Amino acid sequence: MNVINKLTIRHLKENKRRTLVTIIGVIISVAMLTAVATIGVSFVDLMKRETIARGGEWHVEYQNINSEQLSLIEQDDVTKDLIISNDRGYAVLENSENTEKPYLFIKEYSSEGLERFPIALTSGRLPRAEKEIVISDTIADNANVTYQIGDQLTIDVGKRSYDLEDRELLQDDSLRRNEDNEISEQLDNTETETYEIVGTIARPEWEPYWSPGYTVISYLDEELLTPTDTVNASVVLNKINRSLYQHAENFADQHNIEHENIRYNSELLRYYGVTGNDGLQATMYSLVGIIMAVIIVGAVSLIYNAFAISVSERSRHLGMLSSVGATKKQKRNSVFFEGAVIGAMSIPVGIVAGLVGMAITFHFINTLIGDALYTTQRLEVVVTPVSILVACSVSIVTIFISTYLPARKAAKISAIDAIRQTQDVKLSKKTVKTSKLVRKIFGLEAEIGLKNLKRNKRRYQATVFSLIISIVLFLTVTFFTSSLEKGLELTQANYNYDIQIFSSDEISELDVDVFANLSHVTESSSIEEYYFSTSIDQSDIAQSLKESVESDEEALQDGKYNYSINLVALDDESFQAYAKEINFDPNAQENATAIVIDKSIHYNGSGKIIEEKSIYTEPGERLSLHPDNHEIEEEQDVSEIEIGTLTDHVPMGINLASPGTLIAIVSNNMIDDLITEDLKSDGNHYLYMNSSDPMVTQEAIDDVKESSMHVYNVYQRRQEDQQLILLLSVFIYGFITLISLISIANIFNTISTSISLRKREFAMLRSVGMTPKGFNKMINYESIFYGIKALIYGLPISVGVMFLIYWSMQETFEYSFMLPWMGILFVIVMIFIIVSAAMLYSSGKIKKENIIDGLKQENI
Repeated sequence: MNVINKLTIRHLKENKRRTLVTIIGVIISVAMLTAVATIGVSFVDLMKRETIARGGEWHVEYQNINSEQLSLIEQDDVTKDLIISNDRGYAVLENSENTEKPYLFIKEYSSEGLERFPIALTSGRLPRAEKEIVISDTIADNANVTYQIGDQLTIDVGKRSYDLEDRELLQDDSLRRNEDNEISEQLDNTETETYEIVGTIARPEWEPYWSPGYTVISYLDEELLTPTDTVNASVVLNKINRSLYQHAENFADQHNIEHENIRYNSELLRYYGVTGNDGLQATMYSLVGIIMAVIIVGAVSLIYNAFAISVSERSRHLGMLSSVGATKKQKRNSVFFEGAVIGAMSIPVGIVAGLVGMAITFHFINTLIGDALYTTQRLEVVVTPVSILVACSVSIVTIFISTYLPARKAAKISAIDAIRQTQDVKLSKKTVKTSKLVRKIFGLEAEIGLKNLKRNKRRYQATVFSLIISIVLFLTVTFFTSSLEKGLELTQANYNYDIQIFSSDEISELDVDVFANLSHVTESSSIEEYYFSTSIDQSDIAQSLKESVESDEEALQDGKYNYSINLVALDDESFQAYAKEINFDPNAQENATAIVIDKSIHYNGSGKIIEEKSIYTEPGERLSLHPDNHEIEEEQDVSEIEIGTLTDHVPMGINLASPGTLIAIVSNNMIDDLITEDLKSDGNHYLYMNSSDPMVTQEAIDDVKESSMHVYNVYQRRQEDQQLILLLSVFIYGFITLISLISIANIFNTISTSISLRKREFAMLRSVGMTPKGFNKMINYESIFYGIKALIYGLPISVGVMFLIYWSMQETFEYSFMLPWMGILFVIVMIFIIVSAAMLYSSGKIKKENIIDGLKQENI
């Protein structure tokens, strides 16, 4: 170790406080980078395990293939493991008390499939030979049919079919019934099979709640397959990359496999960073790139300020080295060496701190997730060599960038300037010139404060830069959060209820009261839905429809576009509650009016999700109602509704429609005035409910519902959606918290050190008669100037970054650009609070010092 490096280490030891502040700044930055990398890797790992737990571990599936094709798949270079399965079919479950699940569904797996698919054995063993099965525990619990291990089960197995559908019905297809609520589907091509029950299993996660068959699993022996047998081959790949899509299609072409028989485990592949949607891929990479750039800028800012202040404090020390012969290179290397020493101490501690912080966070998050959503998997801290290497590499590069400019500055410090300590303050009349209005409006203290900022230009700029970075970090992450939530909202099914009861017959008030008063029901709404059409002027139709009309003018009739109208009648109580939610008073209108939903959502030709206004009109306009599927004639006698108000908020049970369809909400007592009894018979009747325990509520509904009613429980889908939203929120809001804390630490560090470096200046002002009150006013005005300057630059930069995020989201989603006004207001208030607190805290310590000691202060 040379003499300069030894002096650098000794100087670090002698200035323990400054060294400690710098080390803490680097540790915070490294911990942030490590935490972000760990959150990302751990979150993806959780979603992989959750997806595998629900649907098994496989990547590509070839369906309905023969034994020859199966052999070729097994020999394919990309195949790591092969899972063979077959949907054997359905058999009637004798004596089942659940009329919605009258079947057994027989699924066959090879030994590899029994290992890799999520099959939870509760008793006995898994099948090892043909004609051995394991049955679901729910057969006894839900259908009240009891079997014992060792029983022989003889059943007729066939395929489900329905006369009105030209395809085989699968597990995702609910039970088909006729108008009299009788089962109208049948089992075709049945064969008698005898199985031995060797065990029981929990209901598989991949069995839908609405499926008509209880899952039983049998063994599939590959060696017993005949040339005419067809099975499904699920492939676990050696390497997972985007080329798997092209490879699967090429393989299918070479071996006579229909492309429609290729299925990808898209949900699992998504978490490997592989997706067939180029727009989604571009969106993911763009968002990650922008957010990582923001993180690195924040880290560089924090560490740069630490080293810049370090050089300011060491200026006299470096000048003394220069006076005894130190070269520019030696002085520059002294700063680099300081960065290396601090990095060597800080990076390992920062990595450990980031991992420990995530472990503690995940511990509490897992409790929340487990209690709220009953998830089967837990967030675990996943540490990969790549994530640690990335965190270390980015930290090292960050420290190098942060030390480069201070090192160049150190090399240029002359011995005389450094010893006199004049390099940071270079005065001229123009430099410290202030507007006369400042003194006239705010007083002498404000003018002195502004001159202080101007004469200490470098420190002023460093502090303002820290504030700008803090503003940009917070607003960027806030907008990033809202963008992801918006994208998630656009992609998730728009269910705002737990249970739907559908009936082609009218649901009586008595039935509504019975269902609404069931245990755990928290909210209910009765809806009647009728279908009409209307003509809308070309100028008022949705933008996407205007574009289609330009290419096809025949879509217009006499300058008008034919819209469908879903006329939705809410029960009176629900209608009044809904009107109150959107601040609309229906009783204040002279005529019977409707609430029209003016927002629509749809996919365009490239798969992008589009959200737009469904109609451009104003309240008071009248819409003619023509019976749907009837030709519109001018002389035809039709009803009319008046638009009372327009809103984008939908009531419970109603989903946004696509362009070309309007949803009009009215109260139940208006229907008789609008439509005839003949047209009322064509309507559909629904009851929507929210419940604190939807599964228990559904069981209670099954006990009291009429035969003409169909129950659809969407709780499982909503549960999955809420799980994704919660995990996403934990990630995003945890990130916001981390960024906020780092930003506040950055500001406090910069201002506190800047104030400390101005001890002589403050002592001089006090020595010439500045009172404590005047001193406080000067500090307050300086805080205001800091905040205003930071906001002038920070807000436009933030808007620019937010627009970049918005632009990257447009690859997959399309919606209007909206600034987060509440976030901006919060930032404005917090900037002034934080700056004021930092200034008062730092200056408070200086007030206690003796004036003589302050004038003698030297920054060594």
